[in-house]
Amino acid sequence: MTSMPFPVVAALIVAAVVLLVLVVVLVVGFVTHRISLDSPLIDDDEDDDLCDDTAALLSMLPTTSIVIDDNDDVVRCSPSAYRLGVVSDDAIAEQEVLNAVHEVRQSGGKRQFDLTTATPERYDSAENRIDHVETRSVHRPNWLKVTAGRINEHFIVVLIADVSEAIRFSQVRDSFITNVSEQLLGPTEALAKLADSLEAGNLDERQVMDDARQVKSSCSKLNHMVSDLLLLIRAQEPITPSSANRLNVMEQLRRVAERLEPLAAQSKVQLNVAGDEDLVINGEADQIDSAVTTLMENAIGYSPANGTVSVSAVKSKDGEQAVIRVIDQGVGIAKKDQARIFERFYRGSSQSERTADGVGLGLAIVKHVALTHHGDVSVWSAPGQGSTFSLTLPLAQ
Repeated sequence: MTSMPFPVVAALIVAAVVLLVLVVVLVVGFVTHRISLDSPLIDDDEDDDLCDDTAALLSMLPTTSIVIDDNDDVVRCSPSAYRLGVVSDDAIAEQEVLNAVHEVRQSGGKRQFDLTTATPERYDSAENRIDHVETRSVHRPNWLKVTAGRINEHFIVVLIADVSEAIRFSQVRDSFITNVSEQLLGPTEALAKLADSLEAGNLDERQVMDDARQVKSSCSKLNHMVSDLLLLIRAQEPITPSSANRLNVMEQLRRVAERLEPLAAQSKVQLNVAGDEDLVINGEADQIDSAVTTLMENAIGYSPANGTVSVSAVKSKDGEQAVIRVIDQGVGIAKKDQARIFERFYRGSSQSERTADGVGLGLAIVKHVALTHHGDVSVWSAPGQGSTFSLTLPLAQ
């Protein structure tokens, strides 16, 4: 039997390898829907990917961009698209966005609309690790401006402008104006009333005393607000641990509890304090005192008569942090309020007679004290089931 020349054998081997590669490409293409029977196997570069100019332009846009192909697969997107909750596992996660893509693909033109999303938990914790404040089961929304349009017959682009910070700033501004205006009007009205009584001439001593008492009360509230603002400003610089700022946690809690005992008695609320006597942290005593005072005052203020407020301090499971918990049996916090209660000047909807005079700075101070001490604050609450606030602070080294 005559053997084939070596060049022929080599050519046959190469042909077999090329054929095998083509078969694999076809199989993978059909399985992933990248190749269909009504489309050629080999397309121009501009058909199976974006042209370089378009890709370069999208990369320079300050907004979040997403490119979707004929099969609704995400072929390119900004990393922020995942954080905003619009893309998940290389697919569009929001049905409203997908509907807009289908409309643009069928009819052309562009679609613009507003969209509210929630940041997935795995991205939320990473994004806010520096200034993270946890509200369990509640996520702050992302407010987005979305535009969908066609690049060519194969690709749709979705552009997303995140306007969340502007909306949140607007909310804080409105709350600031409302609350500060109310606090400024109180002393002004009280002083005007006292002036009218004095100007009348025939003075009613009791009336003058009542008006003066109202002036004193209004000024006290205004002074409290100014003190809170100054403390909020001071609670911006991170605490540097040292031997000079070591604090025993239980001593701090007992000191605050003793000071608030008259308020608790007046409100007919039982105040219980217990915990690990050996917990020591690094911190500014005034700031820790203010944060704990706020949590206890709120718990007392929202508790019903004959209720109980429990304050505890324990070591975290990893043994590296002190966890201060303040638990009340009050009305609880509405879910729509939980995501905003740590904002400055925000006032929740479930105010009691004893808490109606606040200005909404207390929990903002708690948040900033936690952050400057390299800790965290969280809340669990449900309407009618009370609230649990947890202030977590690193143990002294």
